[in-house]
Amino acid sequence: MTSGTAALIQVAVSTANMVKAILLDALGTLIGFENPAPHLQSALQRRGYPVSLEEAERAIRAEITYYRAHLHEGRDAESLHDLRVRSARALGLDVPDEVALDALLAALRFFAYPDSAPTLLALRERGIRLVVVSNWDWSLHERLAETGLTPLIDGALASAEVGSAKPDGAIFRAALQLTGTAPEQTWHVGDTPAADVEGARAAGIRPVLIAREGERPAGAVRSLAELIPLAGT
Repeated sequence: MTSGTAALIQVAVSTANMVKAILLDALGTLIGFENPAPHLQSALQRRGYPVSLEEAERAIRAEITYYRAHLHEGRDAESLHDLRVRSARALGLDVPDEVALDALLAALRFFAYPDSAPTLLALRERGIRLVVVSNWDWSLHERLAETGLTPLIDGALASAEVGSAKPDGAIFRAALQLTGTAPEQTWHVGDTPAADVEGARAAGIRPVLIAREGERPAGAVRSLAELIPLAGT
């Protein structure tokens, strides 16, 4: 255990009675996704439109750039479908729209990190309310369901639904309405310093940075399991 993690846990245990809710980011915190380029290549091949892996990788980069700039437009099922169609076109491939969309959706494969479900279960057993707060379109709910996490949380907010994206305070205030807790009773866990850490801190919520890979900043956790001491005994 690093000194930073030990300090975090010591503070968490000492304030366990104050912690009533934990907000959690989605991508990079609770769930991850497989490299979509090989899956896109395979999906197009099966549909009779072969492309090279290099072309698939270039197409995915273009789609991600477009999606990130427009994800806030996927507010509900109807607008999400329109966003997906436009994102598929952004692949820039010489294929019919319906083929591009079908292949793109087949290429997006999400998974829950191994520590996600056990940690959520442990925290809920200690009476902590759990709400996912993510900069995502309406499909956040689909992703949480398909990764098996929906039954383990008390709610989820996608920025596209709320009309506010982290680090803006409005999405954190909406999350506090769901948890029914005050900012000082609430923690937020995420992997992005600006959106998650600074956004939560500005809202009066204690931030916890998770760094699953690469360099670990001081005080960050490597695994969600390190959060369990927050609940005390």
